[in-house]
Amino acid sequence: MSRKKGSPPLTETLLLATMARRFYVQGASKLEIADEFGVSRFKVARMLDTALESGLVRIEFDLPAPIDVELSDDIRRAYRLDRVLVLERAAEKEPREIVRKKVGALAARLLEEIATPDDVIGLSWARSVNAMTEAIRTLPRCPIVQLCGVQAGMDMRGRSVETVSRVTSVSGGDSYPIFGPLVLPDRRTTEILRHQPGIAETFAQFGKLTKAVVSIGSWEAGESTVYDALDEAERAAIAARGATAEVAARLFDADGNSLGTGLAHHVLAISHEELMAVPEVIAIGYSRPKAEAVDAVLRSGLVSTLVTDAAAAVPLLELARARPLPS
Repeated sequence: MSRKKGSPPLTETLLLATMARRFYVQGASKLEIADEFGVSRFKVARMLDTALESGLVRIEFDLPAPIDVELSDDIRRAYRLDRVLVLERAAEKEPREIVRKKVGALAARLLEEIATPDDVIGLSWARSVNAMTEAIRTLPRCPIVQLCGVQAGMDMRGRSVETVSRVTSVSGGDSYPIFGPLVLPDRRTTEILRHQPGIAETFAQFGKLTKAVVSIGSWEAGESTVYDALDEAERAAIAARGATAEVAARLFDADGNSLGTGLAHHVLAISHEELMAVPEVIAIGYSRPKAEAVDAVLRSGLVSTLVTDAAAAVPLLELARARPLPS
């Protein structure tokens, strides 16, 4: 019987398959394969490429979580991060609430894996961080610290105090909440509250943090906890100063610089300097509207790990390529 037109000879296919098995399954080096078959290592490399291009060898990733490996690696390299987890593209067409739960579940799985009994973990409040805490099933015994006050108008289940309490119930460690509003009317009120015993005890933990989980907010309605807590005049004034992103009530411009405004003096929150000093910061930022904000925060050097979705990652990668980080 004649072989199918255009298909390689059986002997060549067998040789390709044998070399590919040596390399991908048995772990032999290209030099070892070259010596075994009496060819140059360059020919081995070409033959392995042919095995992939022809479909003889297919590489598949069976990950335990729905992660887009290519986008994750591209973003990680573009922004020089330790880790990036991008929720797979299939989730792009799902409602935002479902995407939030899936992104939160990714962050939860990561924190469960990397947390240790020696950690002091800080949590900012955001819907995405809240989704993460709801997905956490196990943590080592370690302190959990609230990074900023409570947004007015939230129901109890969604408040940052409840978020910290929920994680502490899993870890069994000490809880350091902030029983006070996120935004206060003036500097004097803020200073008075900061020195109250319970709140002062929490603020004293900021310098001990080893990990923090935060959300990246965009300076627009519905995309930032702080933005939504301010009146229209103050929102506009801060926007005019160049605010692009917000993390734990701290503001950043498009270049990742800390943005000094009067807001810093009337929020109950970790300072910019204390946040930047945390050794490992896991940031959650997802959806297309937040791409520019995520880009800004990644340029600041604050973040070591990003958890996001493909809807944000695709434009984020375009922003990184259009304006690469300085070498």
